Amino acid sequence: MDGAVTGLSPYITHGFITLAEVVAGVSARRTLDVQHKFIYELGWREFFRHVWQHRGEAIFRSVHEGPLPEEAYAKELPADIRQGNTGVPVVDMAVRELYATGTLHNHARMWLASYVVHLRKVHWRAGADWLYAHLLDGDLASNHLSWQWVAGTGSSKPYVFNAENVARYAPPAWHSSGSVIDASYESLDRMARAVDAPALTGRDIVDRLRIVEEPMLLSVPPDEWGATVPESITVAGRDVWLVHPWSLGELPTDLPADTVVIGLLLSDFHRVWPWSERRWRFVGSRLRELTGICWYADSVSIGQVLASAKQVRSVSNPHLAPYLEQWSECAPAPLLFPAIDKLHPSFSKWWARASRDFRTTADLLAVNAMQP
Repeated sequence: MDGAVTGLSPYITHGFITLAEVVAGVSARRTLDVQHKFIYELGWREFFRHVWQHRGEAIFRSVHEGPLPEEAYAKELPADIRQGNTGVPVVDMAVRELYATGTLHNHARMWLASYVVHLRKVHWRAGADWLYAHLLDGDLASNHLSWQWVAGTGSSKPYVFNAENVARYAPPAWHSSGSVIDASYESLDRMARAVDAPALTGRDIVDRLRIVEEPMLLSVPPDEWGATVPESITVAGRDVWLVHPWSLGELPTDLPADTVVIGLLLSDFHRVWPWSERRWRFVGSRLRELTGICWYADSVSIGQVLASAKQVRSVSNPHLAPYLEQWSECAPAPLLFPAIDKLHPSFSKWWARASRDFRTTADLLAVNAMQP
């Protein structure tokens, strides 16, 4: 977990930078083979978007049954997990790091999800919703489909891990020998397929840390954003460019000089998917760099006001696509690989199709530059 990590994920999620721009930046120093691990990891993000595009809201339901029937799993995340007080160091340290930074290494995300689903018998959706809310880089497709991969509802088998795996990759404070995960993979797989949760070990009970307070989740932006309700006088007869939390890159260079640039926060979305204050501030600082106008309202109110504009444009994004595409001319969300029309539900099949025509990142960027 102390290896090479870019730290770019929150910036990619929120559109500060596109995947193609990331690859171009790397390629300016060194051309990579498309099969390089770094490009492969970027591919996972695009694969999850591919699945979301084809499955839509179905990604929030189990793709297929997991190791146990749906009713075998609890619908609420237990308090000791939320409080980082389970007695399993790797779990409790992961929760603390999540709350303290809004980020979490992918190893830790997988370990946390596996513990929640397979050892505590909590439904993957409860865990996925909770984790999404606290991550700076929370992306609904990447997050929820990753939880399904761990849960075995979006993959062929449940993902399990053990104390030896943690000791190999994590700092000493995370090591969990003597806890419930200090077992063989075969034993843990049997636990994942058993209806009853395994008994806690002595260490799980003794080594509990002090309770950590879960950060508050907010459905509205902080007051200092100065977000207002939409007003027709702002946009009537004007060209409008909408900036939203997933399109925080540089503004297009071809905007007419008198274009009104408006930051858009949709209450319909945030009532369902609240964020931590840390994430609101991360997005808000960039939004204020791009525009001095920020609207927070429901989709009906926003649509009524935008109807008076001369032209409305924005960048499409699946988080807001059902609304954006009603109001504006949407540039397509930028992709790294050419779009694939047919659903490929497994990453290996998608990757084989997406990468087959490219040998190096230079080849990939050349084709990417020709996409609309």
